[in-house]
Amino acid sequence: MADYMMQISYTPEAWAALIQKPQDRTEAVKKVIEALGGKMQNFWMCFGEADLIGIVEMPNNVSAAAFAMAISAGGACKSFKTTPLLKLEDCMKAMKKAATCGYTPVTKTE
Repeated sequence: MADYMMQISYTPEAWAALIQKPQDRTEAVKKVIEALGGKMQNFWMCFGEADLIGIVEMPNNVSAAAFAMAISAGGACKSFKTTPLLKLEDCMKAMKKAATCGYTPVTKTE
């Protein structure tokens, strides 16, 4: 399973509805994640560019994209950003592969 960070921002209309009728949406979201074969780690409300930050485990990029599409299609979010997260051990493997892949950097010609 792969880890993903989800950054979500609500529309003004969604905020108005939530203020009028406060509700915890985590159970509804958890069911969608599980239906796609994933696992919800946690979600947090936050200040700044995003209104919510969530960490989820998904079986693959297709499932993560399906989750983003389903939530975005609901119309309550004005933005939804998905960031794949690498475990440090996978990052170490990537660094070792990068060191031996044969890439030649751009050089200045004189």
